[in-house]
Amino acid sequence: MLSQVTDQATFIALAERHRPELRVHCYRMLGSLHDAEDVVQETFLKAWHKRDSFEGRSSLRAWLYAIATHGCLDFIAAKRSALPPPEEIPWLEPFPDRLLEPAAPRDAEPDAVVIARETMELAYLVAIQFLPPTQRAVLILRDVLDWSAKDTAELLDLSVASVNSALQRGRETVREHRPSRRPDPAEEQRELLERVVSATERGDVRGLAELLREDVRFSMPPEPGVWVGRDEVVGTWVKGGFGSPSFGDVRCVVTRANGMPALACYLRGPGEAEYRPLALDVLRIEDGKIVEVTTFALEPFVKAFDLPPAL
Repeated sequence: MLSQVTDQATFIALAERHRPELRVHCYRMLGSLHDAEDVVQETFLKAWHKRDSFEGRSSLRAWLYAIATHGCLDFIAAKRSALPPPEEIPWLEPFPDRLLEPAAPRDAEPDAVVIARETMELAYLVAIQFLPPTQRAVLILRDVLDWSAKDTAELLDLSVASVNSALQRGRETVREHRPSRRPDPAEEQRELLERVVSATERGDVRGLAELLREDVRFSMPPEPGVWVGRDEVVGTWVKGGFGSPSFGDVRCVVTRANGMPALACYLRGPGEAEYRPLALDVLRIEDGKIVEVTTFALEPFVKAFDLPPAL
């Protein structure tokens, strides 16, 4: 029983093994890596102070998930509106693939769920952010974590009928907002990625344009707006100075975010000695073409992606 654990270090050791998967869970709920890490830390603090209430009727893991889920709902209520503006999720952040591996289930945890990569893709994260918070929690608990309707109802203080209704509505909304096509397998993306890196480092706007599908989408969270169409997207890049001598030189490091290929781009401005963090471009690739580019400022995520601070 946790009530018998009086040493905080011992408690942390018990809870810490669940941090990776709780971070993934909170990230799905919030769409923000930094917010997810904050909520997980708060979850551990709450669990320590409430350890006397843990009666052992469920696993420690399930109890921590319950605290974390309520923590996410409280965070959303305090910080955000229930529904974001259509087509814009301004707080969306990338999630490093390297943090997914430690969240995989261990042999000693048969109840842990294998992390489905498609539930970490940005398209899925955007889609579920359109759901009201409780409906979002229901969808994640039922469809992603495979919780029963009864356990989900108990956690959220709902009836089983309400949970089933919320799940149906959530699935319909996700289907409406989520792309129907699937990204190309990783092994089929390598050649295209090499071409993207080469064109980017040469500042070859025309070369990059050839790699984009005609209806490509481009966004830059937290900046509002979505640009759609090859000409509009390329025009936006040109207006930003990309490809011009005054822009500087770019070097890329290939990485992965949200189960998709990503380029960490570093910029060396005219007269500068180092390449400094510029942008993280997360690419959605289908049928050998780039169909979506989501660009984040790179510097806030250098450590999370285990990238060098400069090149």
